[in-house]
Amino acid sequence: MVAGYFLLPLDPLGPHRPALSWTVFGLALLLVALLLLRQVRDVLVNRPQARPGVVIPLLMCLSVLVFSAGYYSLAKQPGEFRGLATRTDALYYTTVTLATVGGDITPEGQAARVVTVVQVLYSFVFLTAAATALTRHVRNQVIRSRQRDRQGRG
Repeated sequence: MVAGYFLLPLDPLGPHRPALSWTVFGLALLLVALLLLRQVRDVLVNRPQARPGVVIPLLMCLSVLVFSAGYYSLAKQPGEFRGLATRTDALYYTTVTLATVGGDITPEGQAARVVTVVQVLYSFVFLTAAATALTRHVRNQVIRSRQRDRQGRG
């Protein structure tokens, strides 16, 4: 997935095609959010064929890469970011923002600041819900495993 991020042709996106760029970014975030919510629902209703242990981490990584691609494309617009010039910079900035630790890359333009706020809110809502569901799923798996072990001994 990360290799795909570095190989994905992002040059058609950016300030020279803002409508396309914002549409692709918004649709990608919406799709990942809907897929995450579906996984959360599957965990909450104990859907037996669900695979949240695999799907949720992949979707969480994908959301990071969507924001990274968005930041990389946005950074092509002069005045939006200070210190963000490469895909690695964008991935670094996304990770640092997700971890809320701050860093040396600064969103200076209004669009960059809005996308950063969206990332923080997206993380609070969707990634937190997904991580909580994943934790619940793992805990339930451990409980079921312990119950099977006890029944096997008894």
